[in-house]
Amino acid sequence: MSIWVIFKLLGSLALLMFGMKSTSEALQKMAGPQLRHVLGAMTTNRFTGMLTGMFVTAAVQSSTATTLMTVSFVNAGLLTLLQAISVIMGAHIGTTITAWIMSLGFSLDIADFVYPAFFIGIILIYMKRRRIIGDFLFGVAFLFLGLSTLKETGFSLVNDPEASAAVTHFFEKFNDKSFMNSMFFLFMGTILTLCVQSSAAIMAITMILCSTGVLHLDQGVMLVLGENIGTTITSNIVAMGANTQARRAAFAHLSVNVIGVVWVLAVLPWFLQAVCRIVGFDQENPDLTRVSVVLAGFHSAFNISNTLLLIWFIPYIEKFVCWAVKPQKAEGDEEDFRLHFITSGIMKTPELSVLEAHKEIAAFAYRMQRMFGMVGDLLALSASSNKKDKKENEFNALYTRIEKYENISDNMELEIANYLDQVSDAHLSDDTKGKIRAMLREISELESIGDSCYKMARTISRKFNDKQDHFNDSQYEHIHEMMDLTDQSLTQMNVLLAGRKEAFDVNRSFNIENEINNYRNQLKSQNINDINSHEYTYAEGTIYMDLINECEKLGDYVINVVEARMGTRQK
Repeated sequence: MSIWVIFKLLGSLALLMFGMKSTSEALQKMAGPQLRHVLGAMTTNRFTGMLTGMFVTAAVQSSTATTLMTVSFVNAGLLTLLQAISVIMGAHIGTTITAWIMSLGFSLDIADFVYPAFFIGIILIYMKRRRIIGDFLFGVAFLFLGLSTLKETGFSLVNDPEASAAVTHFFEKFNDKSFMNSMFFLFMGTILTLCVQSSAAIMAITMILCSTGVLHLDQGVMLVLGENIGTTITSNIVAMGANTQARRAAFAHLSVNVIGVVWVLAVLPWFLQAVCRIVGFDQENPDLTRVSVVLAGFHSAFNISNTLLLIWFIPYIEKFVCWAVKPQKAEGDEEDFRLHFITSGIMKTPELSVLEAHKEIAAFAYRMQRMFGMVGDLLALSASSNKKDKKENEFNALYTRIEKYENISDNMELEIANYLDQVSDAHLSDDTKGKIRAMLREISELESIGDSCYKMARTISRKFNDKQDHFNDSQYEHIHEMMDLTDQSLTQMNVLLAGRKEAFDVNRSFNIENEINNYRNQLKSQNINDINSHEYTYAEGTIYMDLINECEKLGDYVINVVEARMGTRQK
């Protein structure tokens, strides 16, 4: 067998995988954020969740993308584990369309239609408004070109006596329909899919082997079952760095397919016979040109039957995965720096990456409000007149926590910025590019909020440790009122980042900001009068106004985050 034939085989497989990936990404770009809203809204019960997963997967031609998005939603708290399992079951049905596309490529000679698709696609790519459609056509063309080349190469190998003899000799060792031989092909399908990270590519190879007569139909069916298990491992790899619920959703994905394979193996002869009867295939006198149709039909029948059977047992599957996947002991520890939503996943799309970054930014903002709350607690501890009790130890411990949060804010800004920089290297739509620019501004302003909180903590600590006189009651009251206004602005910011901007009333944030500015100006004038009236010393007034001014600066940073998220500027 020529080395060039091997390279042609591998190259055609690469074309197929690239075509599937390009087609899926183009479809997701065309769907845009609506995909996320559909997944989040249409999962009121197990049946609507199943239908949602089915239609979304059929639309984007990638069960991996749907599953990864679902796991991310669970990680972000947008979907419950029960809802996620039903969506994943629906994705199993939606992905069967891919096998029928493969079957079409093997049953018909579609190579002649590939080149017009390339020509039209390149024209649309240079037309900026139609670029995504051009990407889609290119993806489809690459997909069918890869299928056509793979089919030609496979048949050329069969016609090569030397190569055909070697391949046939290898598979003849497993012709005996024993349990161990069946398990070998099941295991091989799982491992190959795990290595290639594409069940579509392994399905294409299976169809080639069966269509050329090298592989028996029974062996091909076992490979298909193995592919169904192998494709679930991607989501489990992605979920390794996620929270407990996301890992449970990924494990449920694996469990559903494993359970399905187990019961299908128990009735496999009758199940396969029923599929052959439906598609009109005679197992006694097999027509090799229709073997790909049988494999596609078996793939669909398996996933549809498994889903319709197990959908009634979703609550029990949920209990099982909750028992199997235990919470991590350190999970949810706010004192340790850890990105909760951004993971090192495989085959991510820009739309999914932007979702993860947005949820991470929302978590970042929530942490900054917690940090600001600690500053208020630190101020309350500094008011204690008795430093000989535990107040001083508590003060120092809380100040250390605030210092740690400041380091966390620096690290989060850097990690999220690096992640967004990696996402921006992909081929993005103008809308996604705008979202990434806004997110980069958001994290910069959030880090500035952390800096402001730390400056306030240092000011309070300096006054506390220098054993200067305490603020008088009026000063404490004014500081608390200013901090309450600032906390309100932070709350509004978090409401915006955690929800949809279409439902957010931005005027509330601007009104709070105006209140903060007016109150700061009022206190600034009053501070001068109080110093002249000897209510307190000039040094005390300076520290007092440092805290007031820092609150006002923090409010400005909050408004900058709101404007970046809304895509507006305050007039």
